Amino acid sequence: MFALYAHSGSGNHGCEALARSTCKIFSPLQCVLYSPSLEQENTYQLDQICTVHRVSIRRWTFSWFVLSVLARLHLISRGIKLYYFVYRTKCPVCLSIGGDNYCCPGFPEPLAYANRRLNRQGKKTVLWGCSIEPELLENPKILQDLNRYALITARESITYNALLKAGVSKNTKLYPDPAFALDTVKLPLPPGFEEGNTVGINVSPLIMEYEKNQNAVLENYQRLVEYILKSTGMRIALIPHVVWAGNDDRVPLRVLYDEFRDSGRVVMIEDHNCMELKGYISRCRMLVCARTHASIAAYSTCVPTLVVGYSVKAKGIAKDIFGTYEHFVVPVQSLRNDSDLVIAFRWLMKHENEIRQHLQNFIPGYCAKAWEAGNEIRKLIEEDI
Repeated sequence: MFALYAHSGSGNHGCEALARSTCKIFSPLQCVLYSPSLEQENTYQLDQICTVHRVSIRRWTFSWFVLSVLARLHLISRGIKLYYFVYRTKCPVCLSIGGDNYCCPGFPEPLAYANRRLNRQGKKTVLWGCSIEPELLENPKILQDLNRYALITARESITYNALLKAGVSKNTKLYPDPAFALDTVKLPLPPGFEEGNTVGINVSPLIMEYEKNQNAVLENYQRLVEYILKSTGMRIALIPHVVWAGNDDRVPLRVLYDEFRDSGRVVMIEDHNCMELKGYISRCRMLVCARTHASIAAYSTCVPTLVVGYSVKAKGIAKDIFGTYEHFVVPVQSLRNDSDLVIAFRWLMKHENEIRQHLQNFIPGYCAKAWEAGNEIRKLIEEDI
């Protein structure tokens, strides 16, 4: 039995995909998922494949109040509240599955506190399927934290090589993102979705925070939809992959839908679990996306994909699959003109067949490596038996 923590809730279907595929890889071993939102896990039925526990102490309880005061006085770490119930786990191996938690600037103090405390209790901690911005490894605190993990699995080679260069090499392994093992569920297609002739489009509010020019992201997507409708016979499916309040893909996608709905060639896909969303993506001809796990759903089903990325994870995954991220990733920070995304998409369209052929040849072996990562965890568990 092992524990999964640093999961942010399945309203982010990338988080759901990580949890769901990890449980699949380790089956029949039992998994305990610690979540900040039991409601989200019930909605997307994670509770049917693993045991789900609340990760943090409830707000406004007496214990929460006491811990809040102590944290405000800097007598304890605020990580105590965030991972309160994780520290009570009986699982000998604990996986931190938030793959992006070391992608953002700054020091993730709550995660580091959880790592230290679990280690003191004799638990083996694992940083599972992660990406890490190389410049963050210049921070001595982060290096000290990373070296406490019994195992780190980097999901792409840019992170892996940066970890080795920084001296975090003792237990660092390179494996594809666990979500490359995710199942695909194909629901009936909605009217207007033409299988094999529809471009899937995903955009997130998150990447807009990284744009250099105001409204650059949305304007580029608007020009892209306009180009596809005027210059091709393809249809468009707008596909959300995160539906959290304040970070909901449906908000910018709804702007696109309202602008182009009268064309009769644009369809809005509503919220579904990650396997069902993968089912829609798998029947697209091509995908243009912002969310990492939307791109993984596409890559793993051999759909040519253009990623509008903001961090190392998009570049690293594309590089490992194609040998380069050039042409396959458009850094959101590089968007200057409203035609930049159209230019990148035209290149993808021109090379569509050879990209699909490469994916068909490459992806089966790559997905098999995602399954192999499970052996690393089994070794850690067997050491405690």
